[in-house]
Amino acid sequence: MTISLPVFPSDAASDVDGADSQSWRWQLRHRITTKEQIAARLPLTPDEEAGLDAAPGHFRVAVTPYYFSLIDRDHAACPVRMQVIPRSSELVNEPGDLIDPLGEDSHSPATGIFHRYPDRVLLLALDRCAIYCRHCNRRRLVGQEESPISRQDLAQAIAYIRRTPAIRDVLISGGDPLTLSTDRLEEIVAAVRAIPHVEIIRIGTRVPVVLPMRVDDELCAMLRRYHPLFINTHFNHPKELTPLARAACERLADAGIPLGNQTVLLRGVNSSARVIRKLFTELLRCRVRPYYLFQGDVAAGTSHLRTSVETGIEIMQQLRGHISGLAVPHLVIDTPGGMGKVSIGPDYVVARDDEKWTLRNYEGRLVDYPQPREKDATCAYDAVYFGDT
Repeated sequence: MTISLPVFPSDAASDVDGADSQSWRWQLRHRITTKEQIAARLPLTPDEEAGLDAAPGHFRVAVTPYYFSLIDRDHAACPVRMQVIPRSSELVNEPGDLIDPLGEDSHSPATGIFHRYPDRVLLLALDRCAIYCRHCNRRRLVGQEESPISRQDLAQAIAYIRRTPAIRDVLISGGDPLTLSTDRLEEIVAAVRAIPHVEIIRIGTRVPVVLPMRVDDELCAMLRRYHPLFINTHFNHPKELTPLARAACERLADAGIPLGNQTVLLRGVNSSARVIRKLFTELLRCRVRPYYLFQGDVAAGTSHLRTSVETGIEIMQQLRGHISGLAVPHLVIDTPGGMGKVSIGPDYVVARDDEKWTLRNYEGRLVDYPQPREKDATCAYDAVYFGDT
């Protein structure tokens, strides 16, 4: 499958290897990174000019030509544009904003490891991405000096997983692991899979959204050797679900990889129920299960993109009962300071007592659910099944 991409004379002139724009390596080499490059491609607003002038001292800008081609140059409110071009409001820090909003550094027993939950860890495979999102919650680590995490650091991180038998689930993230070469990514995945107590491997990536040509047959053939392996990607708006992005998701699904999506609720980008409904129902058509809808993290410089908690709850109320349950994710706040994820949502419980609960359905109608008289819910066979002594 091919997609028509804009050809920029400056890009073509620098393409000394002769690779074309369908190559993922070409896309990474020709990322758009400066105010001058962006201004040559679309008219900037004063707000965007101010943001781009200040960006070098705060957080890097980089956009693949593919993803840039999705921008509506005539509308500053374009949801793709708002995710990649900084604005002056990125310089504003609200009370409560944090450099490390999820307290990851306080849960890092080894370089490249974040161990927040008892049975799972995040393995930071690298510190670079295909693009740099304005809402990034890990901007203290990524998009700065694109110096790769060393092999020694990765070896020590994997050694930590190996000597910690409580860990059964490893999320490989970054940065974006799928920007690594297939061989290098396989070294990491294979090393994790070789640890006997690791049952599940997950990869967090935005590549299907911003660099879908990276998802090629070689990559899929490699990944399918390491099942059970899951991928969570990060679509924020249905505008991102191009034919090429859909094909990337379907290719991964055909390799037997279950796909989930983690959307961040962003003010002015996707903060309406009809946009979220469209996104989640279209993701299902690509065999991608909406997994999380995140309230924005309190990362410094991102307050202009965060919505109120009430906005997220109102959107969820307009999803449940109105679209397939498969398309309804968990709305969560990843709490500041590393306290973990907390699920939130509409309150469907009107009243409760020992005899009945009164519930409100998605249409606003009330219904009683009778409580059983017997409250003991012990499973008598548990001791046999689990071999309790």
